Amino acid sequence: MTQLELAKEDKTSPQMSLVAKNEGVEAEFVRQGVAEGTIVIPANTNHKNLVPCGIGRGLKTKVNANIGTSSDFGSIDTELEKLRAAIDFGADTVMDLSSGGDISAIRRAVIDASPLSIGTVPIYQAGIEAIAKHGAIVKMSVDELFSTIEEHARDGVDFMTVHCGVTQATIARLREQGRVADVVSRGGAFLIGWMLHNEQENPLYEYYDRLLEIANEFDVTLSLGDGMRPGCLADATDRAQVQELITLGELVPRAQQAGVQVIIEGPGHLPLNQIEANVRLEKTICKGAPFYVLGPLVTDIAAGYDHISGAIGGAIAAAAGADFLCYVTPAEHLSLPDPEDVKQGVIASRIAAHAADIVKGVKGAQEWDLKMSMARKKLDWEEQAKLSLDPKRSRLVHSKHASSGVACSMCGKFCAMELVEKYLGISAIRC
Repeated sequence: MTQLELAKEDKTSPQMSLVAKNEGVEAEFVRQGVAEGTIVIPANTNHKNLVPCGIGRGLKTKVNANIGTSSDFGSIDTELEKLRAAIDFGADTVMDLSSGGDISAIRRAVIDASPLSIGTVPIYQAGIEAIAKHGAIVKMSVDELFSTIEEHARDGVDFMTVHCGVTQATIARLREQGRVADVVSRGGAFLIGWMLHNEQENPLYEYYDRLLEIANEFDVTLSLGDGMRPGCLADATDRAQVQELITLGELVPRAQQAGVQVIIEGPGHLPLNQIEANVRLEKTICKGAPFYVLGPLVTDIAAGYDHISGAIGGAIAAAAGADFLCYVTPAEHLSLPDPEDVKQGVIASRIAAHAADIVKGVKGAQEWDLKMSMARKKLDWEEQAKLSLDPKRSRLVHSKHASSGVACSMCGKFCAMELVEKYLGISAIRC
């Protein structure tokens, strides 16, 4: 039985109990959330070394790190190095988006090495293999697409992006309005090309029940993808994006009735003043299903610093109710990320997630900040390093310039906290 089927029968699985323990909440809270579809636990029955995490309402905001080869660069070794960076710096899940090299071998190596839930986008491999076999993506058969999906599920993929909402009706909306950046989703573009060439409906939508059967067999969580996500601010919250979201909202209860857990993917590029509205729209249309956002990036001009743009948008989205942040790295729009980009992307998104968790009142979030404040008051530099997201960097920056006293070199002998305690006798508040 899947996690959702167990939860609906009032049964608490070992995965639910572990999630509850790690979150500091009651197991019944997690079970009820899974049963209602507001919490998911991506946990493929074939992923043997998995330490599952929960994603959804009332839990810590989670961070996903994308890795994967491209047609130009990458190997099993490069992706395992990125995986280690993602794990070391606190990602909650990892997606292997490989589109070059031996895609199946890379995916299996990543799953075998990862205690984190692994996600994929099967249409990438299906499309690439269609080019190799038939000479074009548009010649891919429906059976070949579903065979690839089943291969990913059988290998142990815990959640997979499937662009079920890219329908002929959605394409019609896109044509009617026009866009500056058109379609920036690679999976969405593959499917649109196939649909227009073959003059058929999206097979992931038309044969959705077939997809649900595979997902149910291996307890794969479906991440209903946003093939029409805006790729620039000018395209934000347009008709094509909203049409796709409405379709996804219709697919959510069908998945849940089939015992399949569902996540909804969201934009993309959004101006600050549209982020909260997008979150509320998803939560309403998709009946509280966990919301997974890419960024969102709040400006289009931050090339080389898009991890900062994404963290700003991610913090606002998560504070408004988004549950899952897909990191953005400094390499976004420019290059294939390397391990250092993975590190920077994970840390930026973790800052955003934690900032939102403070606002949402997630258990332990405020306490973490208070501990850091107490350590700063005491000028306890080692404790500050231990409490930071990157202890090694914290120690390195602190030791960059020598100080004559116990304070850091920023203020030296004029440290405000040291002076106040020395002359006014005000000590740190004891917790």
